[in-house]
Amino acid sequence: MIKVHSYESMGTYDGPGLRLVVFLQGCPFRCLYCANPDTISFDGGKPTEIENIVRMAVNQKPFFGKKGGVTFSGGEPTSQAKELLPLVKRLHEEGINVCIDTNGGVWNPAVEELLTEVDLALLDVKQINPARHEDLTGRSNSQTLKTAQWLEDTGKPFWLRYVLVPGISDFEEDIRTLGEHFKDYRMIQRVEILPYHTLGIHKYETLGQEYALKDTKTNTPEQLQRAESLFNEYFDCVMVN
Repeated sequence: MIKVHSYESMGTYDGPGLRLVVFLQGCPFRCLYCANPDTISFDGGKPTEIENIVRMAVNQKPFFGKKGGVTFSGGEPTSQAKELLPLVKRLHEEGINVCIDTNGGVWNPAVEELLTEVDLALLDVKQINPARHEDLTGRSNSQTLKTAQWLEDTGKPFWLRYVLVPGISDFEEDIRTLGEHFKDYRMIQRVEILPYHTLGIHKYETLGQEYALKDTKTNTPEQLQRAESLFNEYFDCVMVN
């Protein structure tokens, strides 16, 4: 059984092509800008049989084309790595491409096997600066960087994703540090700059929680262009999502 929060059909932002995005329940990070705070608790979600998800994916397979497939997001999908493994294998039996969107902060033998099995990892690096990362997420970034190194060393393709939050993750020194850290990675297929948004604020209100970044404004076009220019100094596969 997989604990599922929700689904998005025909998603275009979470991996290549058109995708069925399955949002799983539970996450160890506490990102200040989390757009899905209702996925954080490990107590929520709907227990779902693997074959139910397989049937849903097979029904949508005609729309996937050559590049599309299924992406597991969250929450943090690697928190359910043991349960996800047989599902990923079943999807592959049906000829369906599988991506996983992960913060890279969970590691155990099941996670290692899961990342070996998927076709593509979307690795969210929240901040390269350790102190700022901990302020932003409540957790260290050391395992995220170790996961990135494992992906590189084992030859697993991945996309590097970076949410650009004004005053939190848009410092030039941090972007340059990240660039220097990852510039020689061969397995990075794409570097995605994800603009900061406030679309999840209403969820905090529903949950009776205060949104910590309520005074943080969304990116200006100039801020995005500046960040893109900085990333382009280190990578030739940068795009603003």
